[in-house]
Amino acid sequence: MKANLNLGSVSGIKIKIHWTFFFLIVWVAFNEVKEGGTTESVLYNIAFVLAVFACVVLHELGHALTAKRFGINTKNITLLPIGGMASLDKIPASPKQEFLVTIAGPLVNVVIALLLYFVIPHQNLMHLSLGEEIAFINNFTLQNFLIYLFFVNIGLVVFNLIPAFPMDGGRILRALLAMKLDRVKATRIASSIGLTIAVIFLLIGLLYNPILIFIALFVFIGAYTENLMVKQLSLLKGHKIKDVMLTSITKFNSENSIQDVIDVLLAGSENNFVVVDNDKIVGLLYHKDIIEKSKERALKIKEIMKTSFKTIDINADINEVYRLIYSDNKPFLPVVDKNKLIGAIDLANINEFFLLQAKLAY
Repeated sequence: MKANLNLGSVSGIKIKIHWTFFFLIVWVAFNEVKEGGTTESVLYNIAFVLAVFACVVLHELGHALTAKRFGINTKNITLLPIGGMASLDKIPASPKQEFLVTIAGPLVNVVIALLLYFVIPHQNLMHLSLGEEIAFINNFTLQNFLIYLFFVNIGLVVFNLIPAFPMDGGRILRALLAMKLDRVKATRIASSIGLTIAVIFLLIGLLYNPILIFIALFVFIGAYTENLMVKQLSLLKGHKIKDVMLTSITKFNSENSIQDVIDVLLAGSENNFVVVDNDKIVGLLYHKDIIEKSKERALKIKEIMKTSFKTIDINADINEVYRLIYSDNKPFLPVVDKNKLIGAIDLANINEFFLLQAKLAY
């Protein structure tokens, strides 16, 4: 089963839905049936969930389209049972840009809520008694559907503005702090606040609501990883690929066999290889592909090598390569100088550099 199902694209931004999202639909339907619901109520609730996630997509598009104005591309927006996630290819360059990109999402929900406010019959509801209001909103009508959607969008604004990573509030707080402090210190402060909120959610969750335990874990991981990532990026600042790259690498010809590769694999520490024909890079050979085809020792490299690949210039900034390795899941990249292969870079090599720089910095 594919992890993500493509729903289409908006302004070049792919919108995907993770397969686990369908568990949410099943849970909603099951819960409604368990409570004695009818086919009408089940379909009504499923339609409502889909409408909520349409608002989530618009929220993420708010981030993505604002980022695009600053030259930051978004590869895709992925819908998960817990919400949406826009995969920006890099962090906004300045605190002001980060603030604008981040606040754009909640502002979309504010606009949706305002539009719904003028559509729903709120004046009529104000003249009803509590019992009449409950009876009114329990009907499966379009008006009630919009009332629920109004309150959900208000909830999305409030929830996302909690000052904790990975919610928008944590990024907004970091952006405001970074206007006066350096990004590393601003992130550390914002992450500490996020971790404190995670502990509060955990304690309340243990006492009252188990869902808050899940949210606490979500916030804790988000705060920790954001702080770690920014620290690592700061260690790479100002360094070029030529300071880190592997210069002693084994190259293969596309006519070499899997047996030839396995001989080198077992004799040394290299896992991935560049395939070169007539001094031209023609493909990359990844460790996982070598293992998968290890029974077919006579098979030619050209049968399994990846011919779609990126190369990195020797003078490229390490920060950019670090993001590329993580965002595009490229564990191994050839390094070139004027289109000539001179080395390679991989995640293990960058991590070694992290360790060395950390010792110097702290």
